[in-house]
Amino acid sequence: MDPIALFLLSSGLFLGWSLGANDAANVFGTAVGSRMVRFGTAALICSVFVILGATISGAGAAHTLSQLGAISELGGAFAAALSAAAAVMMMTHYGLPVSTGQAIIGAIIGWNLFSGTQIDTSVLSKILMTWVLCPILSAIVAVALYRGTDWTLRHVKPHVLTLDAGARWALIVAGAFGSYSLGANNIANVMGVFMNSVQLPSLSLGLYTLSPVQTLFLVGGVAIAAGVYTYSKRVMLTVGQGLMPLSPVAAWVVVMSHSVVLFLFASQDLQTFLASHNLPTIPLVPVSSSQAIVGAVIGIGLLKGGQSINWRMAGRITGGWVLTPFIAAAVCLACLLVVQNVMRLPVHEVQRYELSEEVLLEARRQGLQVGALQAAEGRTFERADKLSRYLAQQGLPDEAGLETLVSLARTSPMVVGHPGQTLPLLSQAQQQDLLALKGATFTHTWQLRQALEACGAHWLPRESTPLNAKFNKHIELVFSKLYAEFKIPNNGGEGI
Repeated sequence: MDPIALFLLSSGLFLGWSLGANDAANVFGTAVGSRMVRFGTAALICSVFVILGATISGAGAAHTLSQLGAISELGGAFAAALSAAAAVMMMTHYGLPVSTGQAIIGAIIGWNLFSGTQIDTSVLSKILMTWVLCPILSAIVAVALYRGTDWTLRHVKPHVLTLDAGARWALIVAGAFGSYSLGANNIANVMGVFMNSVQLPSLSLGLYTLSPVQTLFLVGGVAIAAGVYTYSKRVMLTVGQGLMPLSPVAAWVVVMSHSVVLFLFASQDLQTFLASHNLPTIPLVPVSSSQAIVGAVIGIGLLKGGQSINWRMAGRITGGWVLTPFIAAAVCLACLLVVQNVMRLPVHEVQRYELSEEVLLEARRQGLQVGALQAAEGRTFERADKLSRYLAQQGLPDEAGLETLVSLARTSPMVVGHPGQTLPLLSQAQQQDLLALKGATFTHTWQLRQALEACGAHWLPRESTPLNAKFNKHIELVFSKLYAEFKIPNNGGEGI
């Protein structure tokens, strides 16, 4: 591996270390804080299962980070990961549990601002909504689960020694499962920005061989485990003791409530089941495990009257949640300046936006009023924000129309070839369609999409309903991979 690439990957390892130092509290903080599990035992179990989760199930984690900004240059990935890690490390130093997802999203927004990349406001608003909804829902689940557990224990009346031993093992099992989920769900936050720019070799482990992506995730998982061992104790005690003293039963309820909430926001099968029975569905959006844990603790505290909650600590934690993405964005902007101007590394791919005749025709076909832009036909822009300002000056009807036109104008020259990496995802009919288009060239991604959709319904997304969400997600994945495979390499270097 190139030594420079290895050095730049170190920021991802730093972010993984920061995640382990901070987020281990989400799965074992209550157990350690309630003195049911020793820190050394918790750290060992958490480390092992984090690595397993990252390596075995990490590639399947569904994150919306790429919709906010796809970082394809190694210099940009280095800056984003480093700034997110710095934000998490700062919060960890003060003993505050924060979300690595919040930090990396703030860093990606900083990268978007620096590169002039368009931000999908609908995706961003959905993520922000879950940051508010997640702790509230977790508190509700914790209250319900605590009441149910309390009722069961009052009627069963186990011996105090039996209860103590059972609670300890329940916390260990719940913590192991939570650690596995932490690795599986958060490794994309740690290494996801490097997937397009770093290629590690496959790793043979005897009967099992890790793919290049799994090898990357294994490295990230080891970094998380290192953070658990070396720097997580203080945040564990904040969650387990500083926010509110917890009994062993309450500690178990908190961890289980956290797991239930993450499952509700992540399960495609559950969403399909609810939709098939005409029940309200929950959006499939990545949520913060830190917020889920804190929400559950506060929910139990409110059930007991609220006097035992350290509201000052709760205010500090909430302030950390608000500040984290802003700190990460600001640090990312500074890092990008240094990486691009001092280290002389490209931080984003050079883009071009063109108001061509084809773009204006497609805009009109989609119902946009672009008559005022006829005189600007053929004009090009180097950044999405510059084009957005120009379009706003021309009086386009609304923000949605402006975003659509910017997306249509983005150029991405492609030539259709053999879909090597995407081949396993394609049906026989789709493979034949691509073979018929071999050698065709396109200037915009939407042109390739239209050409394929004209070949048959097997390229078309279905009606946007929860029951069709899985199929539509697969179609979008296929198109995104084809765009990347067929794209003509841009050797332009630095962005402007």
